[in-house]
Amino acid sequence: MAELFAYTDGACSGNPGPGGWGALLVARDGGVVVKERELNGGEARTTNNRMELLAAISALEALSKPSKLTVVTDSSYVKDGITKWIYSWKAKGWKKKGGEIKNIDLWQRLDAARARHDVTWEWVKGHAGHPENERADELARAGMAPYKPAKAGTRAAS
Repeated sequence: MAELFAYTDGACSGNPGPGGWGALLVARDGGVVVKERELNGGEARTTNNRMELLAAISALEALSKPSKLTVVTDSSYVKDGITKWIYSWKAKGWKKKGGEIKNIDLWQRLDAARARHDVTWEWVKGHAGHPENERADELARAGMAPYKPAKAGTRAAS
């Protein structure tokens, strides 16, 4: 039986600023890649944390049936939020001591998306040569590209 992994990453140019998210879905059978799917997108004005969340959400929502998978992220914000903090937030009616939960809309969406699946969460160090994490980063940057302003001295293609 194939093992399923989702490698996710977010990127932002300025925080807030133009941002993108990327996800690489990989199925392996006996360690051999049998299927890959790439996803990405972006927004004109967002934050890195929102893009990290959207990468994980998009990967989970892309699965057409309940699945067992490992989500690999370089965001401790996402991993700690979904594996630790969320239980307290939910117990307190989606509130936390000392103020509002930032990105509550996306945390609630991630919670709903992961509820359909049997998910294990893993953290990897970003920009450390992990091939699938590097690919997720490339996808996130590609998702951001349409929203980044052209650099001074360059012309847009017509």
